[in-house]
Amino acid sequence: MTRTNTAIFLTLFLSLTSPLFAGGQSEAPTGELTYPLSIVATTGMIGDIVAHVAGDLGVVQTLMGSEVDPHLYRPTRADVARLQSADIIFYNGLMLEGRMGDTLVQIGRSRRVHAVTELIDQSVLLESDDYEEAWDPHLWMNVRLWMEAVEVVVQALVEMDPQNSATYRENADRYLAELEELDRYVSEIVATIPETRRVLVTAHDAFGYFGSAYGLEVLGVQGMSTESEAGLEDINSLVRFIVDNEITAVFAESTVADRALQAVIEGAADRGQSVIIGGELFSDAMGPAGTYEGTYIGMIDHNATTIVRALGGEAPERGHRGLLSN
Repeated sequence: MTRTNTAIFLTLFLSLTSPLFAGGQSEAPTGELTYPLSIVATTGMIGDIVAHVAGDLGVVQTLMGSEVDPHLYRPTRADVARLQSADIIFYNGLMLEGRMGDTLVQIGRSRRVHAVTELIDQSVLLESDDYEEAWDPHLWMNVRLWMEAVEVVVQALVEMDPQNSATYRENADRYLAELEELDRYVSEIVATIPETRRVLVTAHDAFGYFGSAYGLEVLGVQGMSTESEAGLEDINSLVRFIVDNEITAVFAESTVADRALQAVIEGAADRGQSVIIGGELFSDAMGPAGTYEGTYIGMIDHNATTIVRALGGEAPERGHRGLLSN
């Protein structure tokens, strides 16, 4: 899709579906609730929030698991069935689930549907380099911004189920306290990276919010959406930057093929600059289910700890809580 066609698509999409796209909801279904509530989240990061806030009052199904790229994801028939039977649905918004747009619009006519980004002040959003009139959707990389997504989930659940509002609020406050500690940990360890080495080069441009929050310059081989592919000039430009700035480590991602990243490494080597892969980061999906890295806190802990150690900073070998697998 060309940049012009993308802009036309976005304009039409927003004009037809602006309440849903902005995080509003259609007329909510009526009737008594049954417990546990049936809740669907599009990504693992959102599902993790909802699981903490709902607690025993809800069962959360996540559509996209580990190693799934939400930019490219297409819902299956089973996904549509889950959405149609859910009491409430949470998605990221900001075009992260672009290929699910039509499905979310259809479901939003009869189910409660909320974008967890709906309370974020647009003044703190980063612009997308891939699409006109669009924002970078990777807000979870900034822990403090992601805490605002927790508030969206609380408000939505309380609105739907006011009799359990105190439980939702207590669960959320407990989780927010954990996120406060995580944010503090990331800030403290990133500050140990030598200033001249605070450059983060990744497979695609998903770490802008991480960089702006914690003081790193961020460059991606691909754009913010993995639908865009790195061209030869993109690769050559990044190679020149790496050589000129003597960058020694770049980072792969669990949901992005590393072909373009390897081309950058080889290009730098041809110019006499040795570059290693400093580790694999979780960008658009968390780690495997059932692991510490398969939680939002574990995901960010892994990313921050891996980045800091590879760039010459100091971080505990097994991270914030001593639970990292390596």
